[in-house]
Amino acid sequence: MMQPLGTAHIPALTGLRKRVEHADGTGVHADETDVHEELTDPKLDRELNTTGVWRDGRLVAYAMVYTPDCVRDVVRFETGAAVDPGWRRQGLGAELVRWMRTRARAIHAERHDDTPGELLLSGVATNSGLAALAAGTGFTPCRYWFGMTHDLHTGAMRDSALPGNLRLVPFDMAHDEATRLAHNEAFQDHWDFTEADESEWRVWGTGNRSFRKELSALILDTDDQVAAYLLADEYTADTAATGQRSCTVAFLGTRRAHRGHGAARALLAHTLGEARRHGYDQAELVVDTAGTTGALSLYQDVGFIVNRRYITYAGPLD
Repeated sequence: MMQPLGTAHIPALTGLRKRVEHADGTGVHADETDVHEELTDPKLDRELNTTGVWRDGRLVAYAMVYTPDCVRDVVRFETGAAVDPGWRRQGLGAELVRWMRTRARAIHAERHDDTPGELLLSGVATNSGLAALAAGTGFTPCRYWFGMTHDLHTGAMRDSALPGNLRLVPFDMAHDEATRLAHNEAFQDHWDFTEADESEWRVWGTGNRSFRKELSALILDTDDQVAAYLLADEYTADTAATGQRSCTVAFLGTRRAHRGHGAARALLAHTLGEARRHGYDQAELVVDTAGTTGALSLYQDVGFIVNRRYITYAGPLD
């Protein structure tokens, strides 16, 4: 039986996600509060764009389709989906792909008739089952990502000097809206990026329970405008599962006019130092290996190492 997911299904979905993580080792853990935030996202139409597969009263698979807010060259439909390890190799993955394609086609027809569309599947590179499913249903790899970590018990990162027209300050909510706008400018040329509106920023940015203001920082110019920013998160489900406190570099960006002056390096030095001072064990982040801003080289240079690899697969809507 397939049916849309609702808040009553949060315990079952959380349990399924934990079983999947135990089997696949994605490094992403979720508790019931995390799942509640996902299902109550105001931009997710639960009735139309989520589904759960039930067998003998047990949730054994699920899928979600996210409608893109902003379209540039291609209408890319991001998804979230998984099958219980005990129910794999029985056709449920292909069934979920068919359902996601059907939903994406319907949304595409309603909103973006003349723009090409594609469906995205993402997962850890070691998931051979996902790779086989992708290949068998018409998907090919289109993007590669590194999950990287920095051991905070090792030596401290050296501070980075800034030019006189820039200064680093702790994050303050008085600059929240300016930070959102700076984020939208800094990432406008990144693959599959869509601008964050106020609602999305509240849900997944500085309004999220994972946001850690005390680890975050801004760089302001002489007019007190946000030139660069680093927003840090901590995921309590990860800490509970691993026993390690991780400071996640969630968003790090520099506006075009201020690039090339050490802003990102200075922000990283500040946040890593604050995380160490607050008792965190490591810092972590995910970076696009094909990014054009030099972020991967910067992270490697300051001591981040690769501990996981992820792949995004793209497939046609038909």
